[in-house]
Amino acid sequence: MVNKKGSLLPIDRVAIALMLLLSIIILLVVSQGNVVAARVRDLTWQHQLIPEKDISLTDDNSNSDNVKISKDHTSFSMTFTRPMDVKSVEKNLKIDPPLAGKISWAGRRMVYTLFTPAPYGADYTLSLEGARDRISVKEGEKNTIKPFQASFKTRDLIILYIGSEKEEKGRLILYNLTQEKKKILTSKDLVVIDFEPFPDGDKILFSAIPSRTQDLLAAKVYTVTTGVPTVFSRKTAAPGKVDLIINNKKYQNLKFDLSPDGEKIVIQRASRSKTGDFGLWFMDVNRDEKSLQEIETSPGGDFMITPDSKAVAIAQGKGTAILPLQKDSTTPLDFFPQFGLVKAFSRDGSKAAMVKFNTDFTRDLFLVTNQGEEKQLLRTDGRILKCQFDTASPTLYCLLTQLLSGELYQEQPYLVAINLKTGEQKPLLIFPAEQRNLEISLSPDGLGLLLDQTVPETNTSVTSNENSIQTRTGSAITSSSLWLMPLLPVSDSSDTAKTKPQKLSLLGFHPRWLP
Repeated sequence: MVNKKGSLLPIDRVAIALMLLLSIIILLVVSQGNVVAARVRDLTWQHQLIPEKDISLTDDNSNSDNVKISKDHTSFSMTFTRPMDVKSVEKNLKIDPPLAGKISWAGRRMVYTLFTPAPYGADYTLSLEGARDRISVKEGEKNTIKPFQASFKTRDLIILYIGSEKEEKGRLILYNLTQEKKKILTSKDLVVIDFEPFPDGDKILFSAIPSRTQDLLAAKVYTVTTGVPTVFSRKTAAPGKVDLIINNKKYQNLKFDLSPDGEKIVIQRASRSKTGDFGLWFMDVNRDEKSLQEIETSPGGDFMITPDSKAVAIAQGKGTAILPLQKDSTTPLDFFPQFGLVKAFSRDGSKAAMVKFNTDFTRDLFLVTNQGEEKQLLRTDGRILKCQFDTASPTLYCLLTQLLSGELYQEQPYLVAINLKTGEQKPLLIFPAEQRNLEISLSPDGLGLLLDQTVPETNTSVTSNENSIQTRTGSAITSSSLWLMPLLPVSDSSDTAKTKPQKLSLLGFHPRWLP
């Protein structure tokens, strides 16, 4: 633009000067070649565990040490500012301590997928130095990536159990194995019968009766906070906050299950006023008790919510039905007439451990897949008490019994690990024949197994809760100890001493790991 005298306006002079300056800068950059080193733009495990809206630098509970990955974090990704030379990145990427995994690429984004969950209670350092971008390699230049280092942690190893001694008797207790710290979560007024942790570990769903009674049919269902932060928030609720979820005024609360996503409860109830009114009910965790709906189906026995949290597997008649979690469930999604029980589902829902009852009073354990394949794993003349799929290997851990010879009916409990690929069985532990109440719980990283060893009550005249406590099956015990068994792969028998259980300095029963 020019004025009437034919000269440029001041703003035009400034614009032209800026264009000339930028042109000179561009020419200098081009003439010097590729001088800016490539770098890592983002690492998901370092920045994306907490949404930005939840971060508050002024919050007293805000602490980067609270941000920890769990078994649900199976992969991380790194995004680079430039297309990278794949071989140089894979060669120079280091994780300490090592975490085995595989690498895949999508443009500038590299994804590292773990073969097994990262062991809990550990600090990790990830570093990348000496890697080159694709342009530098193509043009024969020696430029390397800007050195990058980040750190992350896994969640602490935390266990839950019901206390069996003195002031802890009947109370729900949290023990942090990593930090060696204990928290009693429930009061003396409640005797805990059963419990299940929520998937984020911030709350526990539990059933309990008043401490003044021994009536297991008087149980109510509650939640209690653990004080453990989730991986999605730095804000932590104080431990020990108890909320009533389901009362016992009209129905007896018998058994419950919490869905894997932590959003639904399925509970077995019996009417206090109507004989024969017995069945399954379900509700959303975040709604009140009025939202309970009965699953209108034939009465059944043992049950378990499926891994997708959308259905429940229940023993009906001589088989097992898969029912949708909806009020009208008269039409099963699937039915397995040959299997009477489901003992475990794999985490992804592709496999199930199911029990077949034979006419000669033996029991078979089968591996059943969602492709319709059925594979017999073992047969026992005793019982199949509990099974759990390993998250770190193709292994199924089972607590079984076998009948002992003699005139008296006696069962010998034992623990076995089954390789699901080869069918190989590895006996891990044999329990005393008189040990009737047993619990096992596999750690979320698959590296440890919790056990309890109860001492049964022999004085049948004891009726006061002050002198005895009961398991969820109604068996009276005087005390119980907890044991931790480190685990090795089924095929590894080089050092059997490493798989021997170690007694913990904790007195309690019904142990479970926090996810």
